[in-house]
Amino acid sequence: MVQPQNAIPHHIGIIMDGNGRWAKARGLPRVAGHRAGAHAVDRVVSACRARGISALTLYAFSSQNWRRPSLEVQALMGLLGDYLRKEREKILQNNIRLHAIGALSRLPAKTRTALRELMDASKDNTGMVLTLALSYSGHEEIVAAAQQVAARVANGELSPDQIDETVFAEATWSGWLGPLDLLIRTSGELRLSNFMLYSVAYAELVFTPKMWPDFAESDLDEALAAYACRERRFGDITCS
Repeated sequence: MVQPQNAIPHHIGIIMDGNGRWAKARGLPRVAGHRAGAHAVDRVVSACRARGISALTLYAFSSQNWRRPSLEVQALMGLLGDYLRKEREKILQNNIRLHAIGALSRLPAKTRTALRELMDASKDNTGMVLTLALSYSGHEEIVAAAQQVAARVANGELSPDQIDETVFAEATWSGWLGPLDLLIRTSGELRLSNFMLYSVAYAELVFTPKMWPDFAESDLDEALAAYACRERRFGDITCS
């Protein structure tokens, strides 16, 4: 199964990294970097939609990010709420479906309400699916899926020999989105940082030194061009 040239990925994931370092390099408080990063989100969502991407998942806030100073966490939650309110009409008018994965119950009530309202308002949209990974951990997603499958076995709904990749994937938070085809990480870091560990199995990886606030349409296009040039065999051999 070799990928044709010029293929467009169905599902892109982005680890949006470097907001704090971007701000530090400019002598600004970290929250200024997060604010600039929110503008980058707007740019990239619009660019992905224009390029025919079906699903875009953004690593917005990890489970480990709760360990950050409380003032920074509060600022991040405030920026998330602002984004949901400011982008509401654009999301609805552009036929985007908003989705979220992670331990959402940990989010502040006000943020959780704004998120749920926009998810509900956009649930029938048929365009690109925009997923925000919030209070998210790839390990926790896999554990939650295992618990769900185990409960089905305990309840007699499923026998152990019926458990396969499809059954397990359907139990994950992100399974219905399909596997990641392309994963982009900004800021020069070369690791997955616990992001979508089940879905990333055959993803093409693109790492860029650009800090997230500086990530532009041209950077997205470079990543898409790199993806299109790669031969995706999924364990098969080249047919040529």
